[in-house]
Amino acid sequence: MDDTERSLNLAEDVVRLAKKHGADDADVLVAAGTEFEVTVRQGQIDRLIEAGSKALGLRVFVGGRPAISYTSDFARTVLDQLAQDTVERAAITDSDPAAGLPDADEWRTQFEGDLMLDDPALSDVPNDTKIEMARRCEAASFGFDPRITRSDGATCSTEVGVRALVNSRGFGGGYRTSGASLQIEVMADDEDGKKRNDHWYSVERFFDRLEPPEEVGRKAAERALTHLGARKVPTRAVPVVWENQLAQRLVGIIARAASGEALHRRQTFLMDLEGEPVASALVTIIDDPLIPGRLGSRPFDGEGVTSRRNELCVGGIFSGFLFDTYTARKTGRRTTGSAVRGIAGAPSVGTSNLFMEAGTASFEEIIASVEDGLFLTDLMGFGVNITTGDFSQGAAGRWIEHGKLSYPVTEINISGNLQEMLRGIEMIGSDLFFRGSAGAPTLRMARLMVSGL
Repeated sequence: MDDTERSLNLAEDVVRLAKKHGADDADVLVAAGTEFEVTVRQGQIDRLIEAGSKALGLRVFVGGRPAISYTSDFARTVLDQLAQDTVERAAITDSDPAAGLPDADEWRTQFEGDLMLDDPALSDVPNDTKIEMARRCEAASFGFDPRITRSDGATCSTEVGVRALVNSRGFGGGYRTSGASLQIEVMADDEDGKKRNDHWYSVERFFDRLEPPEEVGRKAAERALTHLGARKVPTRAVPVVWENQLAQRLVGIIARAASGEALHRRQTFLMDLEGEPVASALVTIIDDPLIPGRLGSRPFDGEGVTSRRNELCVGGIFSGFLFDTYTARKTGRRTTGSAVRGIAGAPSVGTSNLFMEAGTASFEEIIASVEDGLFLTDLMGFGVNITTGDFSQGAAGRWIEHGKLSYPVTEINISGNLQEMLRGIEMIGSDLFFRGSAGAPTLRMARLMVSGL
């Protein structure tokens, strides 16, 4: 019996215990695995962690009243007491007609195709190899330029594990999962002693798909160096080009506004805009959990609902919201298989592999199209209101002059409104960049207000 089967059997046992103690319905999520993490600083091991973990989350419903508990102790007596306590707690919570498991027609127990969720070779990668990768990464940063003076450490981490979900209505599914990452943050000093830092990282399901350590280290160093000599700029409205890895954050903001939770609370600028143009005709945004090998891929969501590809925006037209079972019932819709769930909490609406489709313009063409504007590489702060669409955040990047990247800029703020920003996308790059479970290409927006601080 492998780890997935053991986890499924355990989940089934706990569902039976919950039913025995009076639950009308129940589901159980089991997660178990091992992780390794090493941080190298100044060539020496600064931190090393190697550990295993296991946890179980139980959700029960009694007369429409939900309750959730979790434990990392799998002893039979502990699990029996957990089930009893959770059922008793549900009996004293408020009833909610929308609470409950998904309908049976929303799931299946047989899954087609290989989503490549597990790297079978990862468990055989020696820890010494991971340590050496971190060392090589840091050495590449220091060796790139003498102005790189400090490292906050290069970290290599891996994890392998299993997730299993079972409910009392006949659903049961599980799968093995894996992940690996390599990251570093470095600091550069200029001749006046001013310091600037930046980072780079690579994260993948498969260890051999990570960017080479030398490349990760070099990119972090290059990015830190580009900040040296940064200037302020006067306030004005100019075209703004979003770096592809930063544009991922913009796509994530749109997904928050397209959440069924935001719709239910009436806290989204996308309210009443389904089927309407909300962006440039160049814009298509997809959430797809069925891309083989991606970190957000999964055969079913956090409630067991069969995964499906969801279109948020196609050709600038807003296609619709993402729902889990609860928000779908609250708004009179059907779940889109978009539930995410941790061990200790209730399911909520989330994304899987979220990305904006690539366009046709090269990065060089986009930069060359700007006579005077900003190449945006970083955002800071929390100035996004998804209810109104108002956007205002601290930023950094490089100025564009006569179609070429010029000096770095800092201590600026960019502001606008999300609807206007989306409608103002004039060019989309062919350089779709995925990191983890998010992807985006380079974007050019017609005009945003850039304010000096």
